[in-house]
Parts: sequence; C-alpha cells; structure tokens
Amino acid sequence: MRERVAALLGTPVERIAGLGSSHAWTLHRATLSDGREVFIKALTDRPLDAGAAGGAGGAEGAGGASGAEGAGGSGGAGVAGGSGGAARSGGLGAAADRSGGADRSGGAGVFAAEAAGLRWLGEAGDGTPVPEVLASDDRVLVLPWLEQGAAGPEAAERFGRELDAMHAASPGAFGAPWDGFIADLPLDNTLDGGDWSAWYAERRLEPFLRRASRSLSRDDVALVERVMGRIGGLAGPAEPSARIHGDLWSGNVLWTDGRAMLIDPAAHGGHRETDLAMLALFGTPMLNRILAAYAGAARERGAPLADGWRERVPLHQLHPLLVHVALFGGSYRSALVEAASAALGAGAEPRFRFDLVTPQSWLFVFWKMR
Repeated sequence: MRERVAALLGTPVERIAGLGSSHAWTLHRATLSDGREVFIKALTDRPLDAGAAGGAGGAEGAGGASGAEGAGGSGGAGVAGGSGGAARSGGLGAAADRSGGADRSGGAGVFAAEAAGLRWLGEAGDGTPVPEVLASDDRVLVLPWLEQGAAGPEAAERFGRELDAMHAASPGAFGAPWDGFIADLPLDNTLDGGDWSAWYAERRLEPFLRRASRSLSRDDVALVERVMGRIGGLAGPAEPSARIHGDLWSGNVLWTDGRAMLIDPAAHGGHRETDLAMLALFGTPMLNRILAAYAGAARERGAPLADGWRERVPLHQLHPLLVHVALFGGSYRSALVEAASAALGAGAEPRFRFDLVTPQSWLFVFWKMR
C-alpha cells in the first residue's frame, strides 16, 4: 500500500498508522515526505467478519471523535482523535457486517463512487464544503487529513449557507453518471430528467424495500408500498434537481477549522429536502442554526423551501431507514414503520416536534422523542 500511495501522489510515504477497518477496507493516517498528513482507505483482499472489524473505538475515518461511523460507508477525510472504526452511533456504514444476509457489493466500486461524488460536489463552485480527492484507484482512496474541531454558531450558519449554494448548482437531472453506493450496498443512479417522486420510488425505495423485506412483516411491506403508490401526492411541489450529498447524517459532517466539511457522500442529483431530512435523522449539532441559515439563503436567492417541507421529512428518511433495516435487521423496523405512517399522515399524533427557534429541538427524530 505504501508504494501504491507514493506512486499515485508522486511523493514518498514516511509513516502509516492504522485506524481500524470497515467493510472490505482498512483505514490509515499517513505522513508524506513533504510533511503533509493524509487519510488513506485501502481495499482488503477479503470482507471482514464481525469480530475483526474496527479498532479500539472512536470514529471511522472522518466520522469524528464522537464514536460515530460515517454512513456513506466508505470512510472519509481523516480526523484527529479516533483510533479505530468499529464504534457507531447510528450511521449506515457500520464496521462490523451485521447485514443479516443482505447482498453486499463494496470493493473498488465504492472508492470510485466516493471519489466521483466528492469531485462532482466540488464542481458546485468555490467554497463547496468537501475535501479534495488527492488520489484514487481501484485499491486506495487518498484524502487530506482534517483535524477535527467543535461545532460553533458561526460555523453552523456558514454550513447552512454553503449547503444551500451546493444544492443550488443543479445538475439538470436526478441520479448521477456513475454507479452509486451507500455503505457497501449499490445505489441505482440512473439519470432521469423527469419527476423526482417517481425516481425516488423506483430507484431508492423499491430496491431497498426488497432488500429489507426479510426483516419486515407483510403489513410493514404493504405500508411502504402505500407510500410508494401515493408518492406523487406526498412529495410536494416539483423542484429542479439539487446537487445533494445523499447521506448527510451528522457523522458525515466534519467540523474543522471553523467550518463544516462533508465526507462519505452518496452524491447524486436529488431533492434538497433529502439532505435536510438526513441531517435530522440522528441529530446534528446546532441543527436549528444550520437550517435557519439554509432557509434564509434559499429565500435570498429566490428559491425558498416549499410549504410543508417539515411534514415531508419522514418521506425523505424512508430510504436511509430501509438501508438500516437491510444492513442491520429488525432493530430499525419500528423507526421505519413510524416514518412510513408519518409520511402518509396516518395514525395518532406524531411523536416529534420541530421548532427553528428552540435550540434543543430536533427535526423529526421522532422515535427518540417518545
């Protein structure tokens, strides 16, 4: 690996330290001969078993020192403070394979998708909060090492504005011109210039409902199918495609040097509400400041968030919850069922609240606010 990285970068590697493992790849921090620190993800020769995964706790790649592992599943720009990758607090890309038999792809395609996604997000313009891809091939991915800091009010507001600017750089279609992954599961990124709701049902919900069905009852499956059948009426007003991260849970937001940097993307042309919903899925520091700054920036450019976007958050959370069920089994079933019911407006009064003003409130993290 040392020789491969040196050849890709054109710079000798002086030191490499292991940071643990995730899925079929290992994670490393390296020092180059020119003094730069880099993060390396390297493909292993075989998938990890549950006992071998991870290190001594801490964060995987760029998930941070919080113990959360990046949901994009591929690790990201490295951070200081973590010594391994097994610990997780809700992300999709758990280091141990607890998939319950779900078909896995992974491998070199994940690296290609991550590199393509980061570069493509960066095409939104100067100031886009993504790290540079230093090098990649079918065996390794090399990103800058980013020292982790704390989230602050100014950084949160800056992130909200920068996220809106990234979304505003519409790619002109839903999907992406490369094969996608979330964790090490494949994503259908077929490009479509038509309606987002139909694309979402066909390319995100239906494939992962099939994957998750082994952990769901017939009634559960039928409930999600009801959402899919009514998707056109549930999705809100039509919007142009947005350049979205696609897996923007809090573990994929790295706070560093007074700003947020986005890592581990499942990037594609999608709906901007998807990223906002994902930020809320497991709670993000200073979420209300982020959302307020985002909403303000969107209004200023003449593209305010559509009425009812808060109520549509469960609809956008259905896909990542289906991914969780596919990867980790029935422990996420109740969250999925509740999100589907909320998306349909069915059942009793929902068990969540949303308030842009109250700092302690979270957005639709409804199964954690009983």
